[in-house]
Order: sequence, then structure tokens, then C-alpha cells
Amino acid sequence: MAIALRQGRERIAAINEHVEDSLSGIRVVQAFNGGPEEISRFSRENENFLNTRRKGYRAEALFSVGLQTYTQILTLLVIVFGALAIPKSMSIADLMTFLLCIAVLVDPIARGANFARLWQGGVTGFHRFMDVLEITPEILESQTAKPLENVTGHIEFKNVSFAYAESEQEVIKDFSLDISPGEFVALVGHSGVGKSTLCSLVPRFYDVSKGSVLIDGINVTEVSLASLRANIGIVHQDVYLFAGSVADNIGYGRPGSSREQIINAAKQAQADEFVMQLPHGYDTDIGERGVKLSGGQKQRLTIARTFLKDPAILIFDEATSALDTESELAVRDALHQIATERTTIVIAHRLSTIMRADRIVVLTSEGIAEQGTHSELIAREGNYFNMHKSGASM
Repeated sequence: MAIALRQGRERIAAINEHVEDSLSGIRVVQAFNGGPEEISRFSRENENFLNTRRKGYRAEALFSVGLQTYTQILTLLVIVFGALAIPKSMSIADLMTFLLCIAVLVDPIARGANFARLWQGGVTGFHRFMDVLEITPEILESQTAKPLENVTGHIEFKNVSFAYAESEQEVIKDFSLDISPGEFVALVGHSGVGKSTLCSLVPRFYDVSKGSVLIDGINVTEVSLASLRANIGIVHQDVYLFAGSVADNIGYGRPGSSREQIINAAKQAQADEFVMQLPHGYDTDIGERGVKLSGGQKQRLTIARTFLKDPAILIFDEATSALDTESELAVRDALHQIATERTTIVIAHRLSTIMRADRIVVLTSEGIAEQGTHSELIAREGNYFNMHKSGASM
């Protein structure tokens, strides 16, 4: 019975996972007319769950029937042997006493059996819960980790190599780069050269396979994760907003912020104008994952959330990709304004976003091909010049 209960919980978890995945990608499902396929997948998962529950109910039924059969046989045996013994050595009163004793004995047994069934269900759920808790995180904090304080924003990649799995080919190999405090650095290169991966190594979303990543001369593996990530603001291409109001989502960047601070961050991200046009302004509910907003509006709220956090290090991973030309121009100006006081790393496919960068680093599968300002790289007529001339995405 315990095995069947455990399998049942695993099956219902698979169903919930599938439903959540389908609903999160509902627009993709609709765009590709994937409704029938999703229904078919759900039906298969649901059928597996039903088969598992059948086994569980069958086990419970056999257990219950076995207990009831045992008590009935016990009662029947007392009656039969009592009836045979009455003419010899047992009176009817004695027989009734035995039957009452059986009734008194059977009730605790039934209660115990029911408790055992509930216990099995509880223990199975507890084991599933502990399985989740006992999963070892890929990124572990050192026992001697210390807080990262008074960050100036000096970032250094020292002979960094990285692969997503031990058996996979290295995405980054023996990479070194020194970024000065307050410097605005743009990373460009064709897809797959490791631009986003490099940015993910700074806040320790992944750990390097070889080499080290340093902030202010301190290895990121030697500082607490909370203090490390508190000093880093990241805006991804893949926008994520929580269900709730506009103010709640912007305020997530710094819990406890005042309404004035939230509005100021929205203005920096050029989001205040469209927010004030919403039905309830900053108190407007934006729905699950911000479904009531356009892609550009969601992106600007994410940028505002990062501005509110006011970190020492900013990372923009194609953060303006969903913006129209007008919005991108406004956000770009705000980006350059806020970047003057902190270290900024930008990954952008649009050349206009990085033209004013202090340094543009051109990456290839072999590492750094060239680096310099926009005008220097154009004059050099190398990889960057060719990408610029061909109009290829970078």
C-alpha cells in the first residue's frame, strides 16, 4: 500500500507539472494549434495516475476486507465452539460474555488498522517532502563565506573555463577579462560563444569548471550568496513578472521601498508614462506573469525593478530586445545615466545600445577576438567591423 501511495503522489506531481507548463506557454500552444496535443499529453499523464490510484484503492480494499473477514471469522468461531460447548461446560451467559469481549477487542483492532492506513499516507507524503529537501543544491555556499561589502565593482575573469556538464564540451575555455570599477563594457559575438554564460558566472548562477571570477579581488565562491547577489542587478531577455500590482513588481527590487522611490525608478526606466495610463496606475493588477501588459511594457518594469535595487554592478542581457525603437532610445539614455556610477556589462544585439560603451569586447568560440571602443573597432576593420557592415545580429 505504501508503494502505491508513493507512486500516486509522484503521478499527481507529474500532472501538476504538465498543467503548469502548458498554462505558462499558453500563447505558444495557441499559436501552433497545440491544444489537441496538450490534451493528449494530459490524458496520458492522467491515465497513469488513475492506474496508480487503482492499485492504491485495491490495496486499501484488500486490507479493509481482510480485517473485516478476520473479525467475522473470529466471531463465527466463538459462536460455533460456544454452541458445541453449551451442553457440556458453557452457559449462554458465558457465551454472550465471550461475544461481548470479541466486540470490545475488535474495535481497537479496527481503529488501529485505520490509523495504520492514515499513517502510511502521511509517511508517504513526508518521504516525498524530504526527497525535495534532501536535493543538494548545485551552488553551495562555503562555511567560511563572508559578506561582500563596500563593493566598487572591479570584476575579473581569470583563466575561466566552463561546461554545463562534465561530459559536455566547454562553452568557455581559458577566458580572461579585467573590468575596471565603473566601466561600461559591452559583450558582442554570434550566438553560442558564451556571452550570457559569462554574465551568469558573476552572480554564481553557475560555478566555473576552472579558473576564478573575482569581485574587488575576492573570489565569488568565498563570499555569501546573499551579499553577492545583493550587489548585482540583472535584467534578462526572458522577462518574469509576478502576479500583483505594478508597484509590487517594481518594489520587489528593494522590499520596503516608498511609493516615491518606486515611481522614481519607473521614471528612470521610462515606464511612468504608460503606468499612469493604466486603469489604476501603480495599483493596477498586471495578471499572472504580466499577461495584461505588452512585451515592451513588461521589459521596462523589469528594468525599473533593477534601477530600484541600485546595485554596484549592472548586467543587461539583451534587456532592450523587446522594446520598440522609441522605447529603446529612452531606456538606453536612462541606462547610460545610471551606468555612470557603477560597473555595467551589456549584451546587446542592437548596435545602437553599445556604441557609447567604454569598451566593446568581441567574442568568438576561441575567446576574445578584439576589444576597444566603437570607433576603434570600426577603424580596425576586424570581426566587429564585418558584423557591423553585414548588419548581422551580435
